[in-house]
Amino acid sequence: AVGDAALPQRMEKTQCVPSWRAGSQSRVLKLRGGAPPVHAAGVVPRIIIAGAPASGKGTQCEFIVQKFGVVHISTGDALRDQVKAGTELGKKAKGFMDSGALVPDDLIIGIVKDRLAAQDCQSKGWLLDGFPRTGAQAQALAQAGIKANKFILLNVPDKILVERCVGRRTDPVTGKIYHLKFNPPPSDPEVQKRLVHRSDDTEEAMKKRIEQYHKNVDAVKGYYKDIMQEFDGTGDKLALAKNIAGFVETK
Repeated sequence: AVGDAALPQRMEKTQCVPSWRAGSQSRVLKLRGGAPPVHAAGVVPRIIIAGAPASGKGTQCEFIVQKFGVVHISTGDALRDQVKAGTELGKKAKGFMDSGALVPDDLIIGIVKDRLAAQDCQSKGWLLDGFPRTGAQAQALAQAGIKANKFILLNVPDKILVERCVGRRTDPVTGKIYHLKFNPPPSDPEVQKRLVHRSDDTEEAMKKRIEQYHKNVDAVKGYYKDIMQEFDGTGDKLALAKNIAGFVETK
């Protein structure tokens, strides 16, 4: 099992397409860069995005990738890629995963550091999605020499987070995530039949995840206060995407 050092195995996605890249949205953006790099003042973006579960990180990650061409990195995906590739780090992680133990932070940090050292991240910049989650992980990143130049924090009230989460349904074939109220799935009976409601997308489970998030977020913020901007994650997705883009483009 991958513990709090890795992301959930799915990523939030959206059907909305930002005005600056209409029609170019890819279905899943895991460890790939999007559009050609758009870097302000020659600075390669090194971005961390944080927020509670269901705060809209996945949606905004897609917009950021499309706008700036950075490489979107999910620690969960990076971990699974290392295991699949049979690297030394992957072999060590697999031992913990196969035994049902949490993958230690130092191993996750090693995997992240290895991924960020890749040529695409160096040339395009990177977007680290939902990591670090704890103060200890933020400290470990700093000690490993991994420095962001923008830290984005999405704030959404707990009640709305729960509502977003409980209504989510995933299409295992396309990877798309719908919401029964806010982003309904197609009426196609085949799609309707195969939709999955994750076991941890319940009100009880979500409240526990939110509680865990609140316990750790202040410690994480403390490491990035000089490069951080907080955003209201409850409004229009496109308006939020434009505000975030403006922040990323500032010197």
